Amino acid sequence: MLSSLELCAGAGGQALGLEKAGFGHEALVEIDKHCCNTLRYNRPSWNVFEEDMRLFKQDAENYKGIDLLAGGLPCPPFSKAGKQLGQADERNLFDDAIDIVDAMRPRAIMIENVRGFLDAVFEDYRTHLKTQLKKLGYHSEPKLMNASDFGVPQLRPRVVIIAIEESRTEHFSWPVPHADRPKTVGQTLRKMMAANGWAGASAWARQANDIAPTVVGGSKKHGGPDLGPTRARKAWASLGVEGRTIAPEAPGPDHVGIPRLTVQMVAKIQGFPDSWHFTGAKTNAYRQVGNAFPPPVAEAVGAQLRSALTARTLYAVA
Repeated sequence: MLSSLELCAGAGGQALGLEKAGFGHEALVEIDKHCCNTLRYNRPSWNVFEEDMRLFKQDAENYKGIDLLAGGLPCPPFSKAGKQLGQADERNLFDDAIDIVDAMRPRAIMIENVRGFLDAVFEDYRTHLKTQLKKLGYHSEPKLMNASDFGVPQLRPRVVIIAIEESRTEHFSWPVPHADRPKTVGQTLRKMMAANGWAGASAWARQANDIAPTVVGGSKKHGGPDLGPTRARKAWASLGVEGRTIAPEAPGPDHVGIPRLTVQMVAKIQGFPDSWHFTGAKTNAYRQVGNAFPPPVAEAVGAQLRSALTARTLYAVA
């Protein structure tokens, strides 16, 4: 099994996917206590550092030579929903990540962020990061990936940045999207909607005949347990889902009207397994789910990285 360390691990979406791809986690760094509780609850054996990534830099050398450094760095600096301050945003951790790369010298790097990272306004900054990685011996490239291409019943476009040792570049290729369309929201959630005896679950599932819009997790300052702003809620309404609040449980036998989703239902739409439990109150649990990286996408990229890192490199004989 290859080794990995994850920065800004959140509630474990990327870590789960990489685990399935064959990576064993040496450590996971996450500042949010609710996410840390979730990680420890589901994987007691994982070594979870509940601290700021910038403080973890001083321990980075302890993991020198690890196979993979992964992470989902904060999105607000590059999100279209914010001011897109990029490098000037105090929440930007890309330069700190480069410092950690320098200290650890992993064989490969995998960083996830929002699609706004690829906007023209950040071209100079992307070039800066690529140059810094090249100086450290890595070839890097970003790619916009849609979760729906890998079986997740949600569009969810995200940027994945891969950097790999120059000697391994030829062995890495991006995962190929699945040939089959993902399940619809109705197909994905019908059994969960019917769990408490709601007679209308099957009829609802037939109406919810498309994939979901992007799940929005909200921030600590803004957003609560709902499915996003007005535009997002309208998209959910077209699927027969009330998006203004999150339900504590599935609809009961006598439920009338448009159903709401539970935290576990939203997790299912994110690609989490049913066994993964999100700890904490509803708002904190939902925020963990909404901000997660879908495990199936992480698994697909992770599998390609594993192949690249384990491929035999042939050297010409003089």
